[in-house]
Amino acid sequence: MKHSKLRIEKNCLNCGSIVEANFCPICGQENIEKRQPFHYLFSHFLQDLTHYDGHFWGTIKNLLFYPGKLTAVYLQGQRRRYVHPVRLYIFTSFITFFLFALFPPFTIDFNPNNDPSTLSQNKIDKSIILIDSIKTESPLSHEDSLSLQKASKILNHLSMELVDSGGLILSNELKKDANFLGFKDQKSFDDHVSKYPFSFKTLLIPFAHKFFKLKEEGAKKSDILKRMADTFIRNLPKALFIYLPIFALLLWLFHNKKKWWYFEHGIFTLHYFSFLLLIILLFSFLLKLNSYIHFWPLNAFMFFIVFVLFVYTIVYFFIAHNRVYHLNKVLSIIIGSMLYGINFTLFSFLVLILAMVSFLMIQ
Repeated sequence: MKHSKLRIEKNCLNCGSIVEANFCPICGQENIEKRQPFHYLFSHFLQDLTHYDGHFWGTIKNLLFYPGKLTAVYLQGQRRRYVHPVRLYIFTSFITFFLFALFPPFTIDFNPNNDPSTLSQNKIDKSIILIDSIKTESPLSHEDSLSLQKASKILNHLSMELVDSGGLILSNELKKDANFLGFKDQKSFDDHVSKYPFSFKTLLIPFAHKFFKLKEEGAKKSDILKRMADTFIRNLPKALFIYLPIFALLLWLFHNKKKWWYFEHGIFTLHYFSFLLLIILLFSFLLKLNSYIHFWPLNAFMFFIVFVLFVYTIVYFFIAHNRVYHLNKVLSIIIGSMLYGINFTLFSFLVLILAMVSFLMIQ
């Protein structure tokens, strides 16, 4: 990366010491000009996050393809060669959140105005208006007049059928398709809860009401499931951030005999979670790309890649765990399996809570 212009003066603007080279030997501040072009802010931000002096790409390569290596060398004291674990996690988290906001994995429209049945009604209305305009434009023959009258009657009849069937043809399909625990509308659900006020379904009242509200707005069950999947993927980075100290605590409990500090387990956690964020980002990219592909062999290949990545994330943990904690293979697999199972259960529970909260907040 191009360096900023150095000052001619050799006094440090921060502490007043003499600066013989680029950086002050006392406080470490770079002796550059006070006024910088606007692009300096952006380039300096990237430089601070990623160390674009060769450290960043080496860090990413080792993070993705050499499980546990970054943690092992960091704990051995080699800390200048790679990006700091905290900075690495902040960068991967920022990129993940930023790209998720720009390119959500799924795009779902809950606008009932885009409903096919609504469009059909609009076409019928336009056809009726067109026929009325033809009638008033010029004198018509008796046969043409009769034909237009028959066409008007047919269109009016179709329009009445749409209204009589509930206003929308697709609404009947929605009523058959969308149900909440077997209940097709809010009234039937509320009636059941009123009869059995101490049942488990009482706890689900806000979720049921939200579900039926989305249904009334034109969302099919498949749309709601897609939105839930989108919410799940969006919540993963948030859940990872919340789960960071819990993951490190479990490592500390299972490896207490090594007399390591919580800090050292935290380094392993930061590296592993940075890896997970990059994998989640890759998952999201593949899902988005797959939505634009309509050739089944390519779709099948995409799903195969996703499956391979999923398996790799599991294998990655065991390799990294063994490389960092230096256990024999059998003991490493046993402890690693216990850790993975406990963490998977607790993390899934956390994601479920976040998904439920997000579901209630769907607009």
